[in-house]
Amino acid sequence: MNILYLVVVVAVFIFLSGIRIVRPTHRGLIERFGKYNRFANPGFNWVFPIIENLYQINITEQMVDAEPQEIITNDNLNAKVDAQVYFKVKADESSVKSTQYNVNNYQWQIVNLARTTLRNIIGTLTLKSANSERGKINAELHKTLCEETGSWGLEIVRTELKEIDPPKDVQETMNKVVKAENEKIAAIDYATATETVADGQKRAEIKKAEGIKQARILEAEGEAEAIKLVNEAAEKYFVGNAQVLRRIEAVEKSFIGNAKIVVPANTQLINVIGDMAGILPLKVEKEAK
Repeated sequence: MNILYLVVVVAVFIFLSGIRIVRPTHRGLIERFGKYNRFANPGFNWVFPIIENLYQINITEQMVDAEPQEIITNDNLNAKVDAQVYFKVKADESSVKSTQYNVNNYQWQIVNLARTTLRNIIGTLTLKSANSERGKINAELHKTLCEETGSWGLEIVRTELKEIDPPKDVQETMNKVVKAENEKIAAIDYATATETVADGQKRAEIKKAEGIKQARILEAEGEAEAIKLVNEAAEKYFVGNAQVLRRIEAVEKSFIGNAKIVVPANTQLINVIGDMAGILPLKVEKEAK
């Protein structure tokens, strides 16, 4: 009875000792005597204590920093370059096995591979083109990492170039160049705006001059038409009396100009005006005594 009780206790202990729980974010590899035996999915798993071991591998997306490094560009400038690589272990059994049996410390390997690839890519570019072609550098880095890690059971999600920093003196020179270019663009914009305003004012003055010209033409045409009508009236109603008509017009203008007229004593104003116009004076009847 005691032996049976002891056996049950040992069996329970062994069973409890062999329980392994795998989280949904992991997959497991079970080895027996150091040799791969089976694949452990998320949830409850049991291994034989001492004889078997369970190794869990994270399959969520991870990030490694390629660490800053000095790279000589094609124009012989030292640039400080840093990048990040995002990856994850594929969830299938074959890929999880590859990460453990095909490569030693895949995270460290990714970092070194990324650093080497960056040196090869940026070494063929000038500093200016490297800064302006970050997307191209990321694409080439991603492509190379995918090709090189194809047997590692990994998926390279994306790569991001964090910085390409030139030496301090070069950075200051580049800042001055950018500032000069911005000032040049601003000056061109100001000159263009000023020219546009000047053109607008010029067109306005031309329109104004054209308006004055047209008004004068119309005024002249009106005066010509008036003279024509006066001449026609003179020919129709003052035939043979053109001189008298001109004198009447002269009298009219003198009155418009506020000219002073001296009227002699014992004369009538109408006779004075008539005399100025060349018209015979009216006879004044004497008052009866």
